[in-house]
Amino acid sequence: WGNVAMPLVTRVSGKKGGIVGMGRIGKAIAKRAAAFGCDISYFARHDHTDVAYTYEPDLIALADWADFLIVIVPGGEATMKIINAEVLRALGPNGILINVSRGTTVDEEALIAALQDRTIQAAGLDVFLNEPRIDARFLTLQNVVLQPHHGSGTVETRKAMGQLVRDNLAAHFAGSPLPTPVV
Repeated sequence: WGNVAMPLVTRVSGKKGGIVGMGRIGKAIAKRAAAFGCDISYFARHDHTDVAYTYEPDLIALADWADFLIVIVPGGEATMKIINAEVLRALGPNGILINVSRGTTVDEEALIAALQDRTIQAAGLDVFLNEPRIDARFLTLQNVVLQPHHGSGTVETRKAMGQLVRDNLAAHFAGSPLPTPVV
């Protein structure tokens, strides 16, 4: 940068955004992408009737349709390596993968191969399989943006977390239902 001409990039507005997971955060991401004029479809365990976005029950079909695929599902056995080589091939050479869920949800070997051979255009990652010791091959790639997972690392979020603790304590000692009970 500064020594060479900046290459052309692609815009977000007007693109097709595929969201893998339509929970609370998936819905918030969809709302923001829709504000940029993106067409939104999603893959989830079930159709969410409380959203106006298109439900796609086939993850491969969603990846094939999407310009960018945002992964925001919980970790665990059910989502282990849900983004695999087949999904990345379907996303294609102009597709962008964004993983903000858990490092276990993406097959990192398949992703590194897809980035190296340009099976996909690029990736944006803030979670990794062995974080904070991420695979060093990511550091050699020009088509990936790496960011440490810092989702709750804002002043506003930490204040809200503290307030939630206080609200739970106040409810407990008042004998009222807790705002966020642990069951």
